Amino acid sequence: MGIFKKKSEVQGVDFNALPEHIAIILDGNGRWAKRRGMPRTAGHAVGSENFRKIATYCNDIGIKYLTVYAFSTENWKRPEDEVSTIMSLLEKYILEAIEEVTKKNLRLRFWGRRDNLSKNIIELMEKAEKKSEEMTGMQVNVCLNYGARDEITGAVQKIASGVLDGSIDAASITEETIGENLYSFGAPDPDLLIRPGGEMRLSNFLLWQLAYSEMFFSDKLWPEFDERELDRAIIEYQKRNRRFGGI
Repeated sequence: MGIFKKKSEVQGVDFNALPEHIAIILDGNGRWAKRRGMPRTAGHAVGSENFRKIATYCNDIGIKYLTVYAFSTENWKRPEDEVSTIMSLLEKYILEAIEEVTKKNLRLRFWGRRDNLSKNIIELMEKAEKKSEEMTGMQVNVCLNYGARDEITGAVQKIASGVLDGSIDAASITEETIGENLYSFGAPDPDLLIRPGGEMRLSNFLLWQLAYSEMFFSDKLWPEFDERELDRAIIEYQKRNRRFGGI
């Protein structure tokens, strides 16, 4: 299905005023499975496929950046079998992505700590990033083993080290200095944050970058979150007047 046909089927979306950068908290996989009498791990499998579908749709309609919260630094506290399933799905996704990035002209980046991850996953991440670095289409940022407070702490540590070795003047530190030391350096801040699953909190996600982002909360669990719900989020975003602290 071509882009024009996709656009013609959508009522209300202004494709000349799309958010440049959409961030999504992938929430509700486990609850979706539990409501159906299935193990939580089954929900993650369905959620993984839904991510592929939504990412494809975002790319088709012209979104330039898509950032998703796949696995947080706190998610290691979950049951071992659930964590193992999530890691296996991530490994499968990255393997497939390595083959797809050039076909779909996608850039793939991974934001988060790489310690605690298996050597195989780290090598696949590096391979995917390397293979996609020359692509010019949508950039997909997968937040894996990510926590916003951890990210900011790491940035402060890097800057402090620079002050100590004399490469950074403490008096010259600005917001830009901090931004240059975050995982997201080089990408614009999200215009729109979407959180499915019925929860209304940030859960330690992109705390620095979301300072002026518009937010859309959906009661749909992530496996149920389809293209139409994404359209609803974009339409709601387009109704708002973004003042960035001004009048």
